[in-house]
Amino acid sequence: MTVDSHLRQLFSLEGRTAIVTGGSSGIGFAIAKSLALAGAATVVVARDKNRLDQAVADIREHGARIEAVVGDLSSRRGIHQSAEDAVALVGEPDILVNSAGINLRPTMNDLTEEVWNATMTVNLEAPYLLGQRFAPGMAERGFGRLISISSQQAHRAFVQSGAYGVSKAGLEALARSQAEAWSPHGVTSNVLIPGFVLTPLNDRIASQPERVAQLAARTMVGRNGLAEDFAGAALFLASSSSAYITGQGLAVDGGFSVH
Repeated sequence: MTVDSHLRQLFSLEGRTAIVTGGSSGIGFAIAKSLALAGAATVVVARDKNRLDQAVADIREHGARIEAVVGDLSSRRGIHQSAEDAVALVGEPDILVNSAGINLRPTMNDLTEEVWNATMTVNLEAPYLLGQRFAPGMAERGFGRLISISSQQAHRAFVQSGAYGVSKAGLEALARSQAEAWSPHGVTSNVLIPGFVLTPLNDRIASQPERVAQLAARTMVGRNGLAEDFAGAALFLASSSSAYITGQGLAVDGGFSVH
């Protein structure tokens, strides 16, 4: 067996289909690109058409199959419509990556019902509804991968976790429930847990150089995360190699959470 054939056996996604929400930028884009380059027919879902067009153009340059859906996950109607629009492009997915998220963090004293509802809808309800839509079909076919992007705030309060941290804690509980329901039928559900990653979602903190340096110093590798750090981890969880891993949270954080 050659190196290429061995790696293909372990990690190839040829013949698979994938949907990545929030796939136009940041962690979602890095994951979508990785899955597409591994052979999956991939759909990225996001609100910003210009960013989607740029993302698609970038990935297509490498010869991968990538499609885009302009979708709004801030309402149940938008979530359901995005799901059907994605299926219309590549068919029922084998892999669902929930990377879309909003990061509104007023203090608890200033947290309104509107911010709470918006956060829960995008960060938690969308992964739930999309899982309900796609996982039963995955189970019928005997293969499926549900991957969600969590946060350190699911485990510890800092930098004003507020509703955001609550939504991510719920997301991890959701992954465990999904794993319990569908893993006997070949569908795994796991979360990736970033440390502080330099993406548009963290622009508020990224504009504070001293705070950024403090967060980097807390890691064991001496730097903050990059979106590209998630490409390999997500590919592993999406592949057949992760068949015996489910209901788990994998920290991709440079050791941030270890101490």
